[in-house]
Amino acid sequence: MTRVFNDPSNFALEAVSGMATAYPQYVKAVHGGVVRATASPDGQVAVIVGGGSGHFPAFAGWVGPGMAHGAVCGNIFASPSASQAYSVAKAADNGGGIIITYGNYAGDVLHFGQAAERLRAEGYDVRTIEVSDDVASGPRDDTRKRRGVAGDVVVFKIAGAAAERGHTIDEVTELAWRANDRTRSLGVAFDGCTLPGAAEPLFHVPAGQMSVGLGVHGEPGVYEVPMGTASQIADLLVDGVMAEALEIGTEGYSGRAIVLLNGLGTVKCEELYVVWNRVAERLTDAGVTPVLPEVGELMTSLDMAGISLTITFLDDELEELWCDPVDTIALRRGAVAERAERQVSDDTDQAETPITPGSEASQALAAQVVKGLEVIKQVTIDNEAELGKLDAIAGDGDHGQGMRYGATGAVEAAHRAAEAGAGAGTLLVRAGAQWSESAGGTSGALWGAILTAFGRALGDETPASPQAIVTGVRDAVDAVQRLGGATVGDKTMVDALIPFADTLSAKQAEGVPLAEAWQQATTAAQSAADRTADFVSKLGRSRVLGEKSLGVPDPGATSFCMLMRALGDADLFASETN
Repeated sequence: MTRVFNDPSNFALEAVSGMATAYPQYVKAVHGGVVRATASPDGQVAVIVGGGSGHFPAFAGWVGPGMAHGAVCGNIFASPSASQAYSVAKAADNGGGIIITYGNYAGDVLHFGQAAERLRAEGYDVRTIEVSDDVASGPRDDTRKRRGVAGDVVVFKIAGAAAERGHTIDEVTELAWRANDRTRSLGVAFDGCTLPGAAEPLFHVPAGQMSVGLGVHGEPGVYEVPMGTASQIADLLVDGVMAEALEIGTEGYSGRAIVLLNGLGTVKCEELYVVWNRVAERLTDAGVTPVLPEVGELMTSLDMAGISLTITFLDDELEELWCDPVDTIALRRGAVAERAERQVSDDTDQAETPITPGSEASQALAAQVVKGLEVIKQVTIDNEAELGKLDAIAGDGDHGQGMRYGATGAVEAAHRAAEAGAGAGTLLVRAGAQWSESAGGTSGALWGAILTAFGRALGDETPASPQAIVTGVRDAVDAVQRLGGATVGDKTMVDALIPFADTLSAKQAEGVPLAEAWQQATTAAQSAADRTADFVSKLGRSRVLGEKSLGVPDPGATSFCMLMRALGDADLFASETN
């Protein structure tokens, strides 16, 4: 259990702040994460790493000479927002281009991809690298669709060392992808982790069993087997990783490999060393020579009880880069020359641009929108635990937390906008941006897009009409599908969102009053959400768990229906919209 915290919602922020004040010689805090405290040469490629918090030493613990130039740190198990990634990348830039590398998870792909696009629009040369080393999370014939676990350590170290040597951005990118494609990982869990403030772990492993194929965001494994001895656990991990050794290719490989034995949070070093004895024996028998192996907590999952094994099959160039000096909070090797202090100006977190007041009619509508967002916030608070449990069955358990964080941030931004005289459109756009910023993760990106699209449809001049509201809902559907790529049947929020939009549009066209049409649309959405229990997930983190998602409705579709029902019951629709 995660026992030590103040306000759970501030846990990740306080942890990063504490790390920066504890190790000022290594990192400086900026909006969204940290950057190196020491200067880098002008023209050097900047390697930016990142993801959700709860994985120490990932990600801030890997910032320093020989590894990353900056780390973007989201909420617990939730991807950082696009603005956080943009901020850290700008603060860490050295003028040689920017590589953003992270584990291959839907939310990270969304937010880091948005940040990269924004940076490219400003003239930066930006590349993204999605680490995909987990053998349990995808097929052998399409490994880049797998998720990233402890293999992050290898890819980030190779990229950082190549940048340190002065390689071009093309060269660093190629080497990082080469390291990724030669890396394989597999993990087992003995029990789940507990989010700060939660009363129960995200999952339990049945007594006498261990769960194979865990994820580092608190996801359970894909199947259970009887609990084994240390040697039997080692055999399972080695067999699972080495099964794909021949498929990696033999070009440049001479039997030397990076080997990481990782504790996920509760399994401690003495236990890991017992397992390592058998791992080393098995690798020797297989003709594999470990090069500077690492045994310890390399990528945790809060307090999860689990172990993972990572192997990277080296060529000479990758081996040299792995062995190069590095000086970070969590990984230190060799001698790194003393460097000057980096001057960091955290001016990328600019104050919001002034608001142009909306029309009187739109300001009145904005006041109704604030009430609606307050309703949404309360629903997320009341249902946080339920949504978290639903998400934990076949996901990472953070959906309820993320929805509450997002809605709370949106309400705060809405109040600020209303006090400044914003119309409904601007207020919703501001609220959407803050929802994405506060929540992170896939749901943060999608709900941010929903509010933004709806706001743009309403504008700041005219009162809302039934047609304008239907148009806003349609625009929101388009934004979600464009951003997330989901279609009906993928077991996502889209399965409820599209029936809601279709029914609302049809009933409005028939002349049904908006309040009644909204209720009928919610009923249609709820029926569709309930049917997702019969689907196997095709997108997101729950995709990895396949059959485990059967019998459970999609959390995103379920929370969407909760919010739509609450809005309908709150009688927020002004008489002029009917």
